[in-house]
Amino acid sequence: MKSLNHAAFPRMKPIELDAADIRILSALQGHGQLSKSKLAEIAGLSATPCWARVTRLKKAGLIRGYHADIALSQIITNLAKVVVTVSLKRHRKSDFERFETHILNTPEVTDCISTGGGMDYVMTVVTTSLPDFQTLMEAMLDADLGIERYMTYIVTRQIKSARPDLARLVAAQSPKAEPETKV
Repeated sequence: MKSLNHAAFPRMKPIELDAADIRILSALQGHGQLSKSKLAEIAGLSATPCWARVTRLKKAGLIRGYHADIALSQIITNLAKVVVTVSLKRHRKSDFERFETHILNTPEVTDCISTGGGMDYVMTVVTTSLPDFQTLMEAMLDADLGIERYMTYIVTRQIKSARPDLARLVAAQSPKAEPETKV
């Protein structure tokens, strides 16, 4: 049985965040890097306290970077995006580490998650063409990564791509107030 990789979901004591922190994080998540004044306006704070909070949130490791959402299909003519499920032959720690190290060093793999159940990994691979994707998969098989089987799903259209709604998730995990009972 495969052990779950808890690095993705560490069980650390949550950092205490207030409503203004959540507004700041939600704004940055939705819009990327904003000007100090625009971020302060969204968060309902003045610029200096807002920026002090951003600095604290960065130091706490909650803000890992800023990204642009690029329309790759408008730049790369034959762009191939493929979802791949992978099952390994053996389930020893060294088998997982060898596979994951290879994936971390393969830039075409843009997303990879370890899963419980029928498959060990689900990954997204982006290449400049389907033949390039096939060459990449052949190289992975030749690298003796312990792949027992893999299945590919060619992406034909992107229906939705979104980040989780931070404010909603935080609200859902907050303890619900007990209804008052009348005496």
